[in-house]
Amino acid sequence: MSASESDSSATLTTQPMAAPHHVHQSCACDAVPLTPGRRRVLDILHRARRPLGAYELIDELAASTSKRPAPISVYRALDFLLENGLVHRLASRNAFVACEHGHEAREPVAFLICDSCGAVTEATSQELRRSLDALGEAAHFTARAKVIEVAGLCAACRRPEGA
Repeated sequence: MSASESDSSATLTTQPMAAPHHVHQSCACDAVPLTPGRRRVLDILHRARRPLGAYELIDELAASTSKRPAPISVYRALDFLLENGLVHRLASRNAFVACEHGHEAREPVAFLICDSCGAVTEATSQELRRSLDALGEAAHFTARAKVIEVAGLCAACRRPEGA
C-alpha cells in the first residue's frame, strides 16, 4: 500500500511499520524528554519493524547492553512512550509498535495486521475520525482512545504463489 491512497469517499493515509526512517528523531519526542532507557526502548521498536512484547523488548535490551533490565523498568518506559504518543499498544497481540505515522495524539488510528506474516500498517483518515466522532456522539460517549485493529492478509501474503 502506498503512503497515501485515495478513493471516491475518503483519503486514507498509511505507513507500514517497516519504514526505514526513524520518525522519533525529528518529531514529538524532540519536545518530550527521553532518558537513555526510554530512547533504547523506542529505538528497538523502530528497528524491529514488527510488534514486540515486553519480554521480547527485555531480551533485545539485554542483547544490546549486556545487562538484563528489570521488567518494571521496561513497562515504565513503555507507559511513558504510550502516554506521549511515541508508541502504540496492540491489544490483540499484547505487543507494542513505534508510532511511524506522526499523527495528532487524539487522531484515530487503525492498525492493519497481517495474520500470515505479522506485518503492521498504521492508517488513519478524516473519514475515520468523523465516523468515530459520530458514533461517540450518538451514544453520548467520550472516547479516551480511538484505536482499531483489523486482522487480515497484506498484499504480499494475499498474492498467489508464482504471481
